[in-house]
Amino acid sequence: MPCGGQGRCGRCAVIVQDGTGVRRRSTLRLTSDDLDAGYALACQTVVEGDAVVTIPPQEKIERRLVTDKTATQVTLPFIYDPVQHQPMHLVPVELDPPDMVDQTDDWSRLKRAVATTSDVSDLTADLPTLRRLGTVLREHNWGATAVVEMDTWDRPNGSHRLVDLLPPGSTDHLWGAAVDIGTTTVSLYLVDLLTGEIAAKAAEYNGQIKRGEDVISRIIYASSRSSRNSDGLGELGSLVVGTINELLERAARRAKISSSEVYKMTVAGNSTMIHLFLGLPPSSIRLEPFVTAINHPPPVRAGELGVNVHPQASVDCLPGVASYVGADISAGVIGSRMCDSSALTLFLDVGTNGEMVLGDCDWLISCACSAGPAFEGAGVRDGMRATVGAIEEVWVNSETYEPTYRVIPNPKLEARGDPTPPRGLCGSGLISLLSEMFITGVIDKGGHPNFDLGSPHIRQGEHGPEYVIAWGDQTEHGRDIVITKVDIDNLVRAKAAIYAGFTVLAQSVGVDLSMVERVLVGGSFGQYINVEKAVQIGLLPDLPWERFIFLGNTALQGALLAVLNREYRQQVSEAAQLMTYLELSADNTFYDAFTSALFLPHTDLTQFPSVAEVLADREGQSVT
Repeated sequence: MPCGGQGRCGRCAVIVQDGTGVRRRSTLRLTSDDLDAGYALACQTVVEGDAVVTIPPQEKIERRLVTDKTATQVTLPFIYDPVQHQPMHLVPVELDPPDMVDQTDDWSRLKRAVATTSDVSDLTADLPTLRRLGTVLREHNWGATAVVEMDTWDRPNGSHRLVDLLPPGSTDHLWGAAVDIGTTTVSLYLVDLLTGEIAAKAAEYNGQIKRGEDVISRIIYASSRSSRNSDGLGELGSLVVGTINELLERAARRAKISSSEVYKMTVAGNSTMIHLFLGLPPSSIRLEPFVTAINHPPPVRAGELGVNVHPQASVDCLPGVASYVGADISAGVIGSRMCDSSALTLFLDVGTNGEMVLGDCDWLISCACSAGPAFEGAGVRDGMRATVGAIEEVWVNSETYEPTYRVIPNPKLEARGDPTPPRGLCGSGLISLLSEMFITGVIDKGGHPNFDLGSPHIRQGEHGPEYVIAWGDQTEHGRDIVITKVDIDNLVRAKAAIYAGFTVLAQSVGVDLSMVERVLVGGSFGQYINVEKAVQIGLLPDLPWERFIFLGNTALQGALLAVLNREYRQQVSEAAQLMTYLELSADNTFYDAFTSALFLPHTDLTQFPSVAEVLADREGQSVT
């Protein structure tokens, strides 16, 4: 659940049919009608005796955003060379067997043969590999195939590592995996390191979601200890490792291999996700002065983490920059190919946290702001994830103020010719709705509904003013789908945080936003944003539409390049080192910019000339 069992989101509501054995500790997020109907928040209700409880139909995850489709095919920005800059090599060797004249030890004999056959020198090996060495060589008449890792940044003197020793001719593939651990979604590519071919892709919800949808909830859970939570850090680590193992199994099955044949993995993710994955205490991330345990973890062996690839495979967590600008952003800068051009570029990754980078790759400056999960449907009364039944686009008639909408379809219903009934509003639908309500005058720049319009869709609800998007007889659950003034305030705060973030970032280096030549938007959320409507509410800067480029999961793309090519792996490190981190909470600059952005689209309408023009056309007069 979004709040991790803190009683704030209302998603765990159940119906208590026989309430004699239960005691409600909180009724937050429940209306009087809900209470009359027997609803209770499961996480805030104590069972003290016999009870009959009905679990109502839950939001069924149909995997629209979180599907294997999110791990889309990418075009490599280089011609794949199976030798140059390759991170792993297969080296076939034939050894002279020892005899009474040549009593060279097995390890020295293998190193000599590998150096003779290839340009690999200074070979090293871990103890589990050495334990198998003599057996493999003798069982196969002193012939073998050495699996050698070529990367050297974690080992001195340019040494190479023997990861495995295989029977001769047993394989002509070397498998690697690129992983992005998102707060919501974990995505994975399975790739042949010898050819650069992506054999399979997979994505799934991060198993940690059950302990909170945002990073702060998870940090708190990982840091707290109680009778019901004796090892929150270990549990969260196990949950994300379990998700990765599920994806590995799924991808390996499609490629018709065993996941134990994967010899290398690169991992991107925000700083909190990397800490939880590695079992590093994340508590310092949320406490002033907001410092991570480590920004650039050294590679570790898969067996130490419980990841179901070859136990001696390197798991390389890519470098981050600071507590809230992590490896997902370093990888995203390279995955977006931001540095392939000298154009002044703003790179955005919009999610629960809004991370952003500005620069031309001679210089880079980055920051992060907490936007909250409002645009992901959490904290909004009828908000939901982008799954079947979610309203993803809204239009409001400028004369009747009647809404029309488009719903993410249920294929089975659509095949029968039946429309999919709406169940709630997802992020793109919320942006669209907020824009339409503002442009048509349903709400003013402060988000206040205009009751003078006389529309039945604008009404006073139990929790204040609200606008009805769909009446109960049209919806799946039989309840009106509405957006309340409280919901609008949450959305405005979220967009204000994002806009204030990149505004302050630009101001800190003396750059006007109009000078930005490209806006690269990463993250699966960005794929569904309507640029015009995002500008109209003040979420994105008012720039020509052609400057906006939506790229999908740039963190995963960067992780893929890093696992395939050692030069790109080095570029990720260089990008992280190049970035200057701007701490927005260091002074009042961000707060002042945030306050100014708490209106639609902004208190200073000169920053949004295209919106001012639309409003002027609506009102038939100059708008200031």
